Amino acid sequence: MHADNIQITLIKLKNGSRLLRLTEPETGLALERALNPQRPLVSQKQQLKALFESMLQRADILLPA
Repeated sequence: MHADNIQITLIKLKNGSRLLRLTEPETGLALERALNPQRPLVSQKQQLKALFESMLQRADILLPA
């Protein structure tokens, strides 16, 4: 699992809200969060990416190759 391979997708829903989805294609792991329109997108993206990278590191440790 490599944090370099994280794909980031911004999804706009019909009701106008937005989701940020991060996926790691090798494992199929994904993390998705509704965005807060009051906060800058960049800071929310950085926070979610850091969380996802730490999840991948933990999964790497816990799951044998």
